Amino acid sequence: MAQKQQWMLSVRTVLRGAGQVMFQCSSWTGFFFLAGIFWGSYECGMPQVAWGAVVGLIASTIAGYLTGDAEADGDSGLWGFNGILIGCAFPTFLANTWLMWLALIFFSMLTTWMRRGLNNVMAPFKVNSLTFPFVLLTWLMLFSSRIFAGFDPVGMSHPALPAVTAATGTLDTSFVNLVIYWLKGIAQVFLVNSWVTGLLFLVGLFVCNRWAAIWAAVGSAISLALAILFKADPSDIASGLFGFSPVLTAIALGMTFYSVNWRTALWTVVGIVATVFIQGAMDVMM
Repeated sequence: MAQKQQWMLSVRTVLRGAGQVMFQCSSWTGFFFLAGIFWGSYECGMPQVAWGAVVGLIASTIAGYLTGDAEADGDSGLWGFNGILIGCAFPTFLANTWLMWLALIFFSMLTTWMRRGLNNVMAPFKVNSLTFPFVLLTWLMLFSSRIFAGFDPVGMSHPALPAVTAATGTLDTSFVNLVIYWLKGIAQVFLVNSWVTGLLFLVGLFVCNRWAAIWAAVGSAISLALAILFKADPSDIASGLFGFSPVLTAIALGMTFYSVNWRTALWTVVGIVATVFIQGAMDVMM
């Protein structure tokens, strides 16, 4: 009985790690997130992304157990959210080889230890590292893949100086397609290009907190409107690539770190708009 209970607690810890990518401490949210990742990955013909998410999530959670990190963090899913993002990113941008999987496991575990160190450093400033371990380690890995032939970068453009060019192609702005782009903006939080995934993510958020679902929807909608208004690349808009960062900003500011009220709503909208342009600038810089 005790072993069964421990097993169930471990499963809950892992699932909550998935939910914490969007600040939700809920195993049901994590379940819907994983379901969305699997659906979208197989739909796009990239099943390795789904299994990478599972491996990264488990590896980063194991790292928390190995280091004897705070059990409260583990129970809240805080060991797993960076690892699952590593698990989605590496198979997306690197060829499906055994070296990629080895790196995925190592860097997923490293996110847990890095998160602990960064949080200790930033504690005097009352700042949390959030997903910075994932972002930094993924950047470093993708940069190093240009040097190490064992890691074959896929899905990435070749380095080049940015140039001002007019957007090519046209964007279908029918109502149905706008809804698809909007849902894909939510799905892209996990680097998945599927509107069904975005819908499952919204359900997962609503199960835990309706305000999280509302702000995710609002964040993706505002970012989509701005991308269309300022004539961003149609293919990027159609893939939801302007939505994932504003969605996280919306959930963080709208209901996670501040109380839900009209003042918070105002600043959240400002944050969403700013995030769209910050992300655009970072895309050019990187």
